[in-house]
Amino acid sequence: MLFAYQQSAGHLEQLAVSDRLQDAIWIDLYRPMPAQVQAVAALGVDVPTLEDMEEIEISNRLYREGGVDYMTVVLPGLSETRAPLSGPVTFILTPERLVTVRHHAPRPFETYPRRADKVGPGCSSTERVFLGLMEEIVGRLADLLEGTGTSLDAVTRSVYDPDQAKRSEVLQDALQNVGRVGDLVGRVRLSLLTLERAIGFLGQSMADRSPSDGLRPVVKALLRDIQALEVHADFVSSRVALASDATLGMVNLVQNSTVRIVSVVAVLFLPPTLIASVYGMNFRAMPELDQSWGYPMALGLMVASAVGTYLFFKWKNWL
Repeated sequence: MLFAYQQSAGHLEQLAVSDRLQDAIWIDLYRPMPAQVQAVAALGVDVPTLEDMEEIEISNRLYREGGVDYMTVVLPGLSETRAPLSGPVTFILTPERLVTVRHHAPRPFETYPRRADKVGPGCSSTERVFLGLMEEIVGRLADLLEGTGTSLDAVTRSVYDPDQAKRSEVLQDALQNVGRVGDLVGRVRLSLLTLERAIGFLGQSMADRSPSDGLRPVVKALLRDIQALEVHADFVSSRVALASDATLGMVNLVQNSTVRIVSVVAVLFLPPTLIASVYGMNFRAMPELDQSWGYPMALGLMVASAVGTYLFFKWKNWL
């Protein structure tokens, strides 16, 4: 799909499919078809393939060619089946327009067009559109980190609750939630790293392109925000590790409690089993077998031995 936007009265207005792409200040390619790629290529923009975007070499992710900046970052989003994933997004910054290429659906690409005039630098130039979109992305990553903190609070409450923590299904859900949060934090951390590199690359090239349009403070502010979020992501990662250790510890305690109960029951039945085994031997000289009180005596010995073992365990505080 192809989404094109033009700057109109200080905000972004989406162009119809039949409108001229030359008038667009931002062209967003989402899983583009060959015809759409050719239409953008006619504007002098080389659209990379998904294989090019997934290349991890720095020379293929951040470079400048013919006065055009190519910056590829990794962003969390949704697949076609609405499954969460992280994928590459390429920003192609030319003097006339910004072109973005993506094969999944990060949320900021849906929210930014409606807020372009309200976000930081505005949308009066291609660089301002790019930096405004970056601010929207950074804000979305901050929201994701805040959401992970809320999820971890719920997990720790369920794990440390003495009533809930004894239920195996509660601990299983907690462990699954911790795993999901840890995966999300890792994806956010990777996004912040690639964003920091891309914005740093833009800051270095701005001196050649527009040294006096007042965007350097915006770039520095974005870098500070990203660095602050990286510290927050590291803190959340430590919380994920603590929650995981606490959950696994509670799982071990529940398992140990179950094993202890089974072990005690087995030990309680050992003396009665020994007595039953003795009187189950087929020897001729066993006087109790010929007495009327032999059977009640054997039952009494078995009960007494089990009760005695139980009282001994209680006295030793093993129960």
